[in-house]
Amino acid sequence: MENQFMRADEVARELEVSRSYAYRLIQQLNAELQAKGYITIAGRVNRQYFRERLYGTPASREVIQNACLQG
Repeated sequence: MENQFMRADEVARELEVSRSYAYRLIQQLNAELQAKGYITIAGRVNRQYFRERLYGTPASREVIQNACLQG
């Protein structure tokens, strides 16, 4: 079972970026969530929100991955 939150190491691996960039991205996403009234945890980002903002929707990631594998 996947954890509901992603840490910087996981974000960095997912996007193939540095850990410091992953932290900046997490800060930006958490600022967006705070502006919407959600409670956030420093250094972690909600997995669902991360996927929605980066891939469009949680299902979009699967579609993109399948397209890459087939194409």
